[in-house]
Amino acid sequence: MLISGWGQYPYAEADILSPVSSIGLQQDFKDGKNTVCVARGLGRSYGDSSLSSTVISTRYLNRFHCFDETAGVLTCDAGVSLDDLLSVFVPKGWFPVVTPGTRFVTVGGAIASDVHGKNHHNVGTFCDHVLSFRILIANGDVLNCSPSENRDLFLASCGGMGLTGLILDATFKLKRIESSFVEETTYKAANLKECLALFDEHNSAIYSVAWIDCLKQGKELGRSLLMLGKHSDKGGYIDLKKTAPSIPFNMPGFCLNKLSVGVFNSLYYGRVREKIQERQVHYSPYFYPLDGIANWTRLYGAKGFVQYQFVIPKEAGLEGMTRVLDKIAQSGAGSFLSVLKVFGKGNDNFLSFPFEGYTLALDFKVSTRTFELLDQLDAIVHDYGGRIYLTKDARMSERVFKKGYPEWEAFQTVREKYGVLGIFSSLQSRRLGLDVEH
Repeated sequence: MLISGWGQYPYAEADILSPVSSIGLQQDFKDGKNTVCVARGLGRSYGDSSLSSTVISTRYLNRFHCFDETAGVLTCDAGVSLDDLLSVFVPKGWFPVVTPGTRFVTVGGAIASDVHGKNHHNVGTFCDHVLSFRILIANGDVLNCSPSENRDLFLASCGGMGLTGLILDATFKLKRIESSFVEETTYKAANLKECLALFDEHNSAIYSVAWIDCLKQGKELGRSLLMLGKHSDKGGYIDLKKTAPSIPFNMPGFCLNKLSVGVFNSLYYGRVREKIQERQVHYSPYFYPLDGIANWTRLYGAKGFVQYQFVIPKEAGLEGMTRVLDKIAQSGAGSFLSVLKVFGKGNDNFLSFPFEGYTLALDFKVSTRTFELLDQLDAIVHDYGGRIYLTKDARMSERVFKKGYPEWEAFQTVREKYGVLGIFSSLQSRRLGLDVEH
């Protein structure tokens, strides 16, 4: 069938396998029936990282195994989604230590992308709280991996984009919460310099994220809303899950332009009238605002969109981000989604994205003009020693990838050691020079 990533770009023909247990799949690999393939959870990676000639869906590998209520340690299949996890465990007073900006990702996908959240500066990535996982490799063996057992395969798989094998199940930590609500404090920043100063001032905040108006220039360049959060002890446990309003069809491409994005940005920035605003909100709109609109990707039209997320070192933050925002504003290629976060120290995982600095995520509709702009942004990012997030990537060049991820050779060595090189492969891995084209 024809499938794509979350950005609806690119599309690829793929045979979809949907095993109901890992036993038969393991036997197929033992019998030498393995083929070039990659695992796919809920398809929320944006580009081509879960596209291959054969895709192994984990949709039916979605069982909870056990939970230690004293330690807050959960073991479950890789196909369990954060949506499933939240529905079961929030009413019991537990929450993921790290969560990305959507609840519709699987545990296996969270490990393969080594996802981060609004609290990276305090707690690191999802994989920093994974105690162990089991992974199926190309010869049919299932290996236990942890920071101490098969450590090299653990470091390669965490953030390894599914290129080291098929993660079957995982054991990881949850955190205690006392309600379903978040105490949110929003600071209105007049420009980028003020926003970064607020990040520094509130570095001890549990959660922090900023929305940026990427079209403003001059003294208003980078005007933003910084939203801090912490779990509330009031309000009880309430599930707000309900049918989300849906975008019924792909919008005409001309609807998303500099004028429409500018109007949206002005309204969004203006919705906060005070310099500082405090309120209590349910965790769902705070952590997963876009999950409240089904099929929101259709806003970008039938050609789809690309999300571009990069990180640059903290010391280069103001200068580097200013150059990026200047370039975007000059191009007029506005982004509805312009999200800025601060990262703490990185980890030892070979292809994990975060390191200490600032990260900005942007959405652009697919066009020749967009790709030209992103090539220019790549050059700026690498001028400051930054890199691009693989989970969001749909067009990065091999040269840009290898410059941003200097441990790619160590990653390849581990793949070769465990016999998975050329078996677990994606359109992205071939584009980035990690696998041979087929």
